Amino acid sequence: MTDTLVNRMTELCKTCPDKMAVAFKQEKLTYKQLYMKMSGVAGILRKNGIQAGDRVAFSAVSKPEMAAVYLGIQMCNAVAVFLDKNATAQNMRKIYDESGSKLLLTDKPMKESGNGCNIMSLRELYAKADETDASGESYTKPDENALAELLFTTGTTGVPKGVMLTCRAVYNIFMNTIEGIGIRPDDILLLPLPLNHSFALRVFRAVLYQGATVVLQNGFTFASEIENNVTAFGCNSLACVPASYEVMRSQMQDSFAPVLENMRFIEFGAGSLSIRQRREITKLLPKVQIYNTWGSSESGGAIFCDVSEVVKNEAYIGALGRPLAGKVQVKILDLEGNELTSDAAHAGRMALKGDMQMTGYWNNQKATDETLKDGWLLTGDMAYLQDGYVFMLGRADDIINVGGEKVSPIEVENIAGQYEFIKECACIGAEDEKGVLGQVPVLFVVTKSGYFQEDLVRYLSGKMERYKLPQKFVKLLELPRNRMQKIDRRKLRSILENGDSLELMNPVVEAILKRRSIRKFTDEEIPQRLLDMILKCGYHAPSGHNMQSWRFTVLTKKEDILRLKEVAECAAKEHKVHFYGFENPKVMILVSNDVRNANGCQDASCAAQNIMLAAQSYGIGAVWLNPLMTLRDVEPVKTLLDEFEVPQSHTVWASVALGYPVSEGAKLQKKTDVIKYI
Repeated sequence: MTDTLVNRMTELCKTCPDKMAVAFKQEKLTYKQLYMKMSGVAGILRKNGIQAGDRVAFSAVSKPEMAAVYLGIQMCNAVAVFLDKNATAQNMRKIYDESGSKLLLTDKPMKESGNGCNIMSLRELYAKADETDASGESYTKPDENALAELLFTTGTTGVPKGVMLTCRAVYNIFMNTIEGIGIRPDDILLLPLPLNHSFALRVFRAVLYQGATVVLQNGFTFASEIENNVTAFGCNSLACVPASYEVMRSQMQDSFAPVLENMRFIEFGAGSLSIRQRREITKLLPKVQIYNTWGSSESGGAIFCDVSEVVKNEAYIGALGRPLAGKVQVKILDLEGNELTSDAAHAGRMALKGDMQMTGYWNNQKATDETLKDGWLLTGDMAYLQDGYVFMLGRADDIINVGGEKVSPIEVENIAGQYEFIKECACIGAEDEKGVLGQVPVLFVVTKSGYFQEDLVRYLSGKMERYKLPQKFVKLLELPRNRMQKIDRRKLRSILENGDSLELMNPVVEAILKRRSIRKFTDEEIPQRLLDMILKCGYHAPSGHNMQSWRFTVLTKKEDILRLKEVAECAAKEHKVHFYGFENPKVMILVSNDVRNANGCQDASCAAQNIMLAAQSYGIGAVWLNPLMTLRDVEPVKTLLDEFEVPQSHTVWASVALGYPVSEGAKLQKKTDVIKYI
């Protein structure tokens, strides 16, 4: 027996009317408010001619209005057609036309692309819902086989395909998530993912059906938003993608565990956590239940991995997970479509079966026939079964054929990803330039300080068979990713085939792009010859009118550095100047310049930047500290600077702390819309 979200909202409006259902920043809707909003939306849609079975396309914005509009469409028994909120007007129009939608709900300027579209403002519809008398509106539960939703996905081909989900499929998708993850009515789940994507959508539905609370966040660019939302709303659960883990670890640094350690669970989807990530996160958050779910637009979440459990057993630590018992079946097929008695030596194409799967692709019978066979949903993934666990080898198109031997890119990535000087990596197959093996593995790596390719090769040689060893290594500053932060392997192939920006990368550019602020340092001393060269780079910076009126005061004694820190911190607090501090630098360089030099600040800034980039090139961490700029003549700072023989006519424009880093610095998001060509 199936149910619908609309039915459930009707119940929750009565049983917990004042409980918060959905929130975004200052916008909040209780279950009663959500019900009234969705009813108002349904009333307006009906007055505008929307009937059962009509398709309604809408921008899936990460705001409460999305919940009201989505449920309002469902209340009309119309078909919800989800659009990426960041989609171009052209792509929105393409899906509108392809789906045969009767109405387009968006606030994106459509201009010429909107000609011939029946468009209504999503924001205005949501606002007017309060003014609509919904008391006379009724809801008739649709047949479970009626089409409820259309999810358009580009998949791996780039050709839009509309996944058709019936009422029964939608119900089973969110019930599988509720059972597989154990979502409870007392959960307050933070959801920083695009709501047109199947992973975010199934979690969104499941939370609402359970009468829990979903807190929406507009993307994952800044990890500080995670901390703010967890604090503001008391979130006890989180749904995110594996790449988000790296963002949080990098940006939060030491606050990562304190912010997340009281979570009840974290679910990762739309990709697998690497073995290294699984070990790290369960160690950092031992009391948090960690899940990793495999799913697709065609199936919803189907295979669930209790990461907190599999890390205890080396044999299962790399498993994709288990099919949800009693709800999802999995089998492995050979090239002819016959079922295999699968194990590690007999991998094949994975097929699924369950009430959650799609009924086919919209207006695409050919793709439907290729994907649905005898009630089974055929995936493009190569996998094998072991002790009830599914192990993924990769997409069938990504498997590398090395002289007849099959190499799983995921296996290579899992092994290489455990090497201590690799942050992340991705493996693809490339044509063997020698023309002998057909294909060879190529490994793209994002490295940490201390990386040497020769050491990585030795490490891999002891962990895998010779034919699996990458024959080429390509260093990148970051791996290309798609909208859901999955590795974009097509982009990697383009980089390899076309060179893209690889030929533009050199040690200078790499140092500039990889530099991070480091505030915590090890006890390792900086060799004098390196320090001398770093300082040389400082005084080789450009200087206005070549005046070179700067001074580089170098502190190398621990007691001097601590004294400076103490007086600066005290003075900064008294005079309300920001002082972020540092721990255990081996060297402090005070870059000052004569106040009579009109270009003094600019000259000192260029010198400080040169110093930090030179340090980065040697694997030495650095951070720019500038409170002394405003505290130069404040006691006891002034007396100490006089003792250090900083000229009294000088302003200390920059203080640079140097040392070997305890850990990688925070990777902060950079604004890319600051360039304007004229």
